[in-house]
Amino acid sequence: MRADSSQTVGALLKLRELVLSGDVKAGERMSELALVERLKVSRTPIRTALVHLEQEGLLQALPTGGFVVNAFNERDIHAAIEIRGTLEGLAARLAAERGVSEAALVDVKLCLTELDRLVMGTGVTAKNFSAYIKLNERFHNLINALADSPVLTRQIARAVTLPFASAGAFVMVQASLPEAQLMFAVAQDHHRCIVRAIEGREGARAESIMREHARLARRNLELALRNHQTRDLVPGSNLITFRSHTAA
Repeated sequence: MRADSSQTVGALLKLRELVLSGDVKAGERMSELALVERLKVSRTPIRTALVHLEQEGLLQALPTGGFVVNAFNERDIHAAIEIRGTLEGLAARLAAERGVSEAALVDVKLCLTELDRLVMGTGVTAKNFSAYIKLNERFHNLINALADSPVLTRQIARAVTLPFASAGAFVMVQASLPEAQLMFAVAQDHHRCIVRAIEGREGARAESIMREHARLARRNLELALRNHQTRDLVPGSNLITFRSHTAA
């Protein structure tokens, strides 16, 4: 079972990379037999991985059987970001309303301090953005955990499966923009305000700030779409149908 599980995880990672890298295009059919030959993995792990990617939203199941690579437009991405913000906002609100002990906030505050060193110190750049992604993801996971709601945690995990819906989806893009330092400083201020609201048991405020925080990702996307250089940095950009930004 361990070998089967390992093969499935390996197949999932490889298939996801094929889709996100553009090796397979939006609308292209994913043939099990072709993938078995390409990845040198048996059909069972391939089939399981395809079903998983369909659940993530990267693939679409065909009525006749099989899967095709999904395509997305900007409205889809905006909706995904809004859903994440709504769910994470609810987590922040629940954490504030139920009350969180100082001991429970220790790890969150340590994470904030590390983020401060990065954002307010050297600044987030293309060279160290991976460190920011890890810290940022940790912060969001810690806040979500404070809600103490397994049901909500599962829904958030499902909402962020699309590459452009996660909290770190546009960090690489953001680090490459002229407005980078300002936007990272704003995001970090959001982090601190969220924690203060949770400490003060201000549920509505914690929820509102978290939702606004998620909308920074939408702004980053809109900035990225202004030129092809930053557009290519958007994960899964090959799956996105872009509208013209030249005229309203």
